[in-house]
Amino acid sequence: MSYKLALVDDKPHILSSLGRELTESGLVEIIFTANNGADFLEQLNSLSENKYPQVVLMDIDMPVMNGIDAVRNSSNLYPAIQYIMLTVFDDDDKLFDALKAGADGYLLKEERTDAILRAIEEVVEKKGAPMSPRIARKTLNLLLNEPAGKPFDNSISKTGLTEREIEILKNMVAGLDYRQIGEKLFISPNTVRNHITKIYDKLHISSKTQAVNLAIKNKWM
Repeated sequence: MSYKLALVDDKPHILSSLGRELTESGLVEIIFTANNGADFLEQLNSLSENKYPQVVLMDIDMPVMNGIDAVRNSSNLYPAIQYIMLTVFDDDDKLFDALKAGADGYLLKEERTDAILRAIEEVVEKKGAPMSPRIARKTLNLLLNEPAGKPFDNSISKTGLTEREIEILKNMVAGLDYRQIGEKLFISPNTVRNHITKIYDKLHISSKTQAVNLAIKNKWM
């Protein structure tokens, strides 16, 4: 089985080299490449639904339309497609803007090809939110560097989430999967899954991406 992929980057040598390396793995099929967000949307719009990529690797800093705007536009029009940012930027603003726009993962271009392939598999098969380790640590540190004993903000308290559920939601925003959250909190992945089901019910959502976007949009974390 191979995953259908689109690559979006304004640097031809990246499109060429990364496309070649991913294709040679035998695990992906490159449906098309685009050199900016507008080009990506135009090409996607010309395809029939059965030809859509499953995953898009999206650069951020591009002319005409940047990657964050492209994801914001396309995630509304094509919600079944998964979007992974692949960028040199690790600053907080771009990270959170990308997640709010609808990105399902965030990788740095320093990642090896096998790590990118694992991220593609994770986002398709497990509906995960893959992040480069440096990005995941940065996100987690931002979330956990709150003063001890700080009360939860009123808006999140109104959701009915328990302290444990809020703790799990924080780790979801940080990009951790069921197993990693379970190991960190010393509970089983099954228990994590049950908590997440309750989080979805209380927030009236149905996916991890929606949970992360909602938490960031409302500044709960």
